[in-house]
Amino acid sequence: MEVRTRFAPSPTGYLHVGGARTAIFNWLFAKHHKGKFILRIEDTDQERSTDESTNAILEGMSWLGMDWDEGPFFQAKRVDIYNEHVERLIKDGKAFYCTCSPEELEAKRQKALSEGKKPKYDGKCRGNTKRPDVPAAVRFLSPDEGYTVVDDMVKGRVVVDNAELDDLVIRRSDGWPTYNFCVVIDDATMKMTHVIRGDDHLNNTPRQIQMYEAFGYPVPKFGHVPMILGSDKTRLSKRHGATSVMAYRDMGYLPEALFNYLVRLGWSHGDQEIFSRDQLIEAFDLENVGKSAGVFNPEKLLWLNAHYIKESDNRKLGSLVEPFLEGKGFEISKGPNLEKVVVTLKERAKTVLEMADFAEFYYRDEVIYDEKAAEKFLTPETSSVLESLIAKLQPISDDGFRHDGIEKAFKEITEEKGLKLKEIAQPVRVALTGSTISPGIFEVIEVLGKGETVKRLQRAIDSVSSKN
Repeated sequence: MEVRTRFAPSPTGYLHVGGARTAIFNWLFAKHHKGKFILRIEDTDQERSTDESTNAILEGMSWLGMDWDEGPFFQAKRVDIYNEHVERLIKDGKAFYCTCSPEELEAKRQKALSEGKKPKYDGKCRGNTKRPDVPAAVRFLSPDEGYTVVDDMVKGRVVVDNAELDDLVIRRSDGWPTYNFCVVIDDATMKMTHVIRGDDHLNNTPRQIQMYEAFGYPVPKFGHVPMILGSDKTRLSKRHGATSVMAYRDMGYLPEALFNYLVRLGWSHGDQEIFSRDQLIEAFDLENVGKSAGVFNPEKLLWLNAHYIKESDNRKLGSLVEPFLEGKGFEISKGPNLEKVVVTLKERAKTVLEMADFAEFYYRDEVIYDEKAAEKFLTPETSSVLESLIAKLQPISDDGFRHDGIEKAFKEITEEKGLKLKEIAQPVRVALTGSTISPGIFEVIEVLGKGETVKRLQRAIDSVSSKN
């Protein structure tokens, strides 16, 4: 049997991290079992569904590196299939027309609540299989006796008394089929073997199983994974920080880091934290998905992102940093090679955005000095050190302008002037970057190049002269 899983988001907003994790679990499960992963867009809520949201979901999945084998399929284009199935149920006496008004249903609901009873449909219209002359909903005829069993791959065995379930509306009076019905028809006709979704859907599953059985369709295996909670143990929301997948991209996170983090948020494989994509495909199954909710930890995601930045190809990192720098107004073509720049920054940066912030000094037309740093390190005494460094760097050929040659020039100055390396490095660092904190000074000089380095050193000397 070929394993077939699906991700079926509603296009009413962006792809949030909870939905992304559900998609990842389904994608990995299908890949692990060499099966198929299907994408379906559940857009029957015509008032809230938008093309913009659909595109945002597809963009988020593509950014995370999840391809799909079939689809995307759109429920709004499958209404004829749903109606055909509704008619089959009515013909077989397993569904009926309901003409109860919303006001009547609400009155019955309130009455049941006041009497301490479960507010379920009372079955008034059962047996109405002839189409009425007035607009009417269609309800599924739920069995009153026996039990419905969900053998869940994550939660274990769940048994529900059928008497607790009422006759579910499967098509509204406006002619649109409902979510629970569409899901069953789609999963059955698309031959889904496994349905992996959030445990907020667990209450729907017994009803859906009854509908599979009413049609004689095979019932897929279900796995309901726990929700993702914020640090305060409440459902993850905007107040906990970004919940949109693409917001993490815009904050400078790498897709590999978010993918790895979301898999581990609720699934474990020993004590291993960091996985390649191939390792995840090899190791993933539902047996090690926890039963309790995962708590989103931004610090852990940041740590993981820093790891992936360190491990990333420099060319790729440069291409990711570039739009951030351009967004700040810098012309990359007028500055040093971006691939060389990221080499000096990747060990310290936790996000691509942070790397772009660190990289600003490389691309500024004029260095902006930190006032305290300039006051301490750009003085008449250090000007002579900067002048000596210019004299040492000028004769070095462009081909020889590398780490070793630059370090040699610094060592010669320390010996000639009887200074320690840090007594030279900090004034030079402030002159070149404007700050006392930067990548290694030899690396900075090499990346800036001889011409730009000399220009910045001379400007620092001139700024000292102008003050005095």
